[in-house]
Amino acid sequence: MSKGLIAVIVVILIFGFVGCGKYNGLVSKDEVVKESWAKVESQYQRRADLIPNLVSTVKGAADFEKGTLTAVIEARSKATQTTINAGDLTPENIAKFQGAQDQLSGALSRLLVTVEQYPQLKANQNFLDLQAQLEGTENRITVARNDFNTVVKDYNQEVRTFPNNLFAGIFGFSQKGYFTAAAGSDKAPTVQF
Repeated sequence: MSKGLIAVIVVILIFGFVGCGKYNGLVSKDEVVKESWAKVESQYQRRADLIPNLVSTVKGAADFEKGTLTAVIEARSKATQTTINAGDLTPENIAKFQGAQDQLSGALSRLLVTVEQYPQLKANQNFLDLQAQLEGTENRITVARNDFNTVVKDYNQEVRTFPNNLFAGIFGFSQKGYFTAAAGSDKAPTVQF
């Protein structure tokens, strides 16, 4: 064998070993993103599971605004129908999912504000327990979203840096989307006394 052929074979072998290592690293980081996404979905599902109990408790108030309850029920339905395959976490899909969840958050906020007008509900222990569980779940959602964004950042850095970007392109790994702040969350609410 000629020295040139041996050199080509060595280069191909080195490229192959490096490629295998990069591929395995990308797969590992992709799996961490998928695991983190499952945790986000789990917390959103927990919130969705609390809503029917909250709505049925609030329905007990005879003159409670039906429009508010209907908005919560419809937003929950839309949010639970909007799902993303863990392998397709593109920025567009994340934005669509987040939009549906933000609508549900808004409807729940309006419901809880409306409840303030009903002292009998604020005195109902079942309602208070559900409200506390909902607040805890919202905190868990925030933590899960932050954790998700952290692992997506790590994954995206891996996919975008050289020479990983070459192998990511060859093996079909692309950037994942982040959760972003809800529109208008950069403005402090106005409080009037």
